[in-house]
Amino acid sequence: MQDTGNKKPSNGVEGEGSYSGTREYNERTAKFIKEGKVDKAAKDAERAMDSKEAAELKAAEAKGKAGDIHGKK
Repeated sequence: MQDTGNKKPSNGVEGEGSYSGTREYNERTAKFIKEGKVDKAAKDAERAMDSKEAAELKAAEAKGKAGDIHGKK
């Protein structure tokens, strides 16, 4: 596997994948897990799915899964 963590394109365009975006996401995710926030987030999500907003959350999930992030489909 090639290490691309330190590669920076001269024109700022990273192409199809974003190495810096992936690295930042991975760092934030690791920090979230290390700080022990997963259980609370899961409980908050469970409560939300049992609330009045559940239908809206399920509709948003369906749009996301369909690739309709802007509500145009």
